[in-house]
Amino acid sequence: MEIEETDAVPGAYVITPHRHTDERGAFFESLRTDLVSEAIGRPFTVRQVNYSVSRRNTLRGVHGVLIPPGQAKYVTCVRGAFRDIAVDLRVGSPTFGRYTVNVLSAENGVAVHLTEGLGHGFLALTDDTCICYALSTVYVPGTQFEIDPLDPELALPWGFTEPPLLSEKDARAPTLAQARAKGILPRWPGTPPEGAEQPGPDGNGAAHDGTSRPAARPSYR
Repeated sequence: MEIEETDAVPGAYVITPHRHTDERGAFFESLRTDLVSEAIGRPFTVRQVNYSVSRRNTLRGVHGVLIPPGQAKYVTCVRGAFRDIAVDLRVGSPTFGRYTVNVLSAENGVAVHLTEGLGHGFLALTDDTCICYALSTVYVPGTQFEIDPLDPELALPWGFTEPPLLSEKDARAPTLAQARAKGILPRWPGTPPEGAEQPGPDGNGAAHDGTSRPAARPSYR
């Protein structure tokens, strides 16, 4: 298998298997935790495996997990096909708010690995699309959060041609700007809490660079 980190979002990896086909069908390795661990530079241990089955045009996401505990995930398609989007939700990250898009299907066998702090969502392209999530941590109640998948400022390219099927929770989720204002997003390592005074050049007081940074403006669909 080939494992490549995306340029758009550090910590999002695309895994392309080497498929072996003959008159009987096909065979390929879907997950090698040793190779994934080597590619990402730290151990990836699977603690929980989930499956979801969705009708065509179902939109799930954007979902994230607070840090701690954090949760890395390895996503594959068992049946059907879906458009998969990973979003950088880590406040302070150089790529905050950016996303990467991939189409995963049972036929192509492509997988994605998302590090802690990235949001995830998908649009089912076929009926009975079945998705497998291999997770680095078990489910911890109260640590999951949602971001509006139709946030106009994020402008995620779902590609649907009709209104998608959304859960009530996802339909009512805050925009990225609103979630950031509420302080519910994970933070890039070393990023201080927003609003905290930063040391100036002399080590005292706030630092100023001569620019004005207005607060992020919430947007609504």
